[in-house]
Amino acid sequence: MTSSSAVSTRPAYRPYAATVADVHRLSPHFVRVAFTGPDFEVFGTAGLDQRLKLILPLADGTLSDIGQHDPDRIDAGDWYTAWREIPSEIRSPLRTYTVRRVDPAARRLLVDFVVHHDAGPAGSWAERAAVGQEIVIVGPDQRSEGYRLGLDWHPGTAGRVMLAGDETAAPAIGSILESLDESYDVDAFIEVPTGADALALDVPDSFRVTWLPRDDRDHGAALTEAVTAWTATAGDVLARAAAPRRQELSDVDVDTDLLWDSPDDSEGEFYAWIAGEAATIKGLRRHLVQGCGVDRKRVAFMGYWRLGQSERQE
Repeated sequence: MTSSSAVSTRPAYRPYAATVADVHRLSPHFVRVAFTGPDFEVFGTAGLDQRLKLILPLADGTLSDIGQHDPDRIDAGDWYTAWREIPSEIRSPLRTYTVRRVDPAARRLLVDFVVHHDAGPAGSWAERAAVGQEIVIVGPDQRSEGYRLGLDWHPGTAGRVMLAGDETAAPAIGSILESLDESYDVDAFIEVPTGADALALDVPDSFRVTWLPRDDRDHGAALTEAVTAWTATAGDVLARAAAPRRQELSDVDVDTDLLWDSPDDSEGEFYAWIAGEAATIKGLRRHLVQGCGVDRKRVAFMGYWRLGQSERQE
């Protein structure tokens, strides 16, 4: 276990030595991997869209040493520096994913992976994952004051929420929805490769969750149509969420620039959370903010990946 340093000085994120405990194929394009680890009893439990980092084995099975077995190095909080200092040719790949579910008492953590024919390092690893394989997971420490670092869900006072994303955002959307209670008025739109990729969620019956099979259509087309159609029926809600004056948006180049903003909690009835392929998310954000006039402080948007790049990367 880690040492008992004060909560105020403990790093918010730390490396955890982890082992694959179970692998379950949820659908044609989703694999759920359960991990266990000796220190998972202190893993952060904020839920929602909590991010984590996966340090993946190299082709020969070796893992970079970033202090995951050393309590002093864990408390030093220098895991990222340690990772960067490893020569690139022998450095384990690092990818960002979402905590799908965590049970600290059982020392069990679930992560959902998207798998497809051109999967990157994490998706390819998930296709081959087997019980007993070792990995390093960098995630929140419940004992740290900053354990909620890594959340992009900041609805503030909003009770009327809309979430939209593609399959890469499905784990985060699922976790957010399962963290909310029936007091929220929810619409969620999730574009997935096929109809067989619609997953069961444990949410109140009042939540309106729409799975959008892409099939042979262009990526993002179904999601864009669904959100655009929804905004046409939510006029009163969006009008009350309008900014006091027209807002200008910088023209972000999604091929080179990071498309990511999760405004802090604020006052308001409505909140939107959108994530997935960067060009699609850019278009949806522009539609909400400039087309519908929604105050940009009420819209969180995250470009997880770009066409031509299969995974969310560091």
